[in-house]
Amino acid sequence: MIISYRVELEPDDGTLLVTCPELPEVTTFGEDEDDAIAHAREAIEEAIAARIADGRDVPKPKATGRHRAAISLQAQAKVELYWALQAAGITRAELMRRLGWKRESVDRLFRLDHATRIEQYDAAFRALGREVALSVR
Repeated sequence: MIISYRVELEPDDGTLLVTCPELPEVTTFGEDEDDAIAHAREAIEEAIAARIADGRDVPKPKATGRHRAAISLQAQAKVELYWALQAAGITRAELMRRLGWKRESVDRLFRLDHATRIEQYDAAFRALGREVALSVR
């Protein structure tokens, strides 16, 4: 599944105001539609990173909406792992014990600004009883 959020584009003094109904903290601008979507993607990832850092809910995107902004593949993997951790009802400390890793290594799995290696995702998902499958369309 590609994680993409609905965004609303409103003309605003020669630019486009961008908001994301599912992430109300997202507000940005763009010169045109492509620029607005690119800025939306960045703002959405920042909002998600802040929510994960604070241990807050990251909403699953709704399927409706004309304009959508997909987050990066790296961010998608981290969000999917975050959702899997929540679904399993365990803490990062428990994931740390299951993996036998140091706390910082586990915390990096959830930092959107950190490039995580694929084998680390694989290990983390396995520790949660999940498996990773890649699909290319």
